[in-house]
Amino acid sequence: MQQDPKIAVVQEMITAWNEKQWSKVGDLFTEDGVLHSMMLDPIVGREPIRERIIGLGEGIEEITLHIHNIGRIGDVVVIERTDEFIYKGHKGKVPVVGILEVEGDKVSVWREYYDRAELIEALGLTADFDPSA
Repeated sequence: MQQDPKIAVVQEMITAWNEKQWSKVGDLFTEDGVLHSMMLDPIVGREPIRERIIGLGEGIEEITLHIHNIGRIGDVVVIERTDEFIYKGHKGKVPVVGILEVEGDKVSVWREYYDRAELIEALGLTADFDPSA
């Protein structure tokens, strides 16, 4: 049985995260792609997304996106997962739901839903941080 092409793109993205291939994560977005953690302003454009991902990746020693469910609803790919990581020596994990729109072999929109306070605690931080800094 042949794999759904939209799910295949998302699985390629997941592999890039798990292998800490930060530049490839950026490359997998369309030129005008959008990365939107819903509690923050969206990042628009492949290069700004790449810069953000590389910046976040600098503190990540290990990361695994554990996929619990992945599938299509209409034209979007839905992933339910737990992100487990070591960030600057601190071990943490956070449950996440991602909704991804895929055009051809690129992600055009990636919306993330998670508890921001839970992420901050899981990262071992005592206060929120400015992800654009």
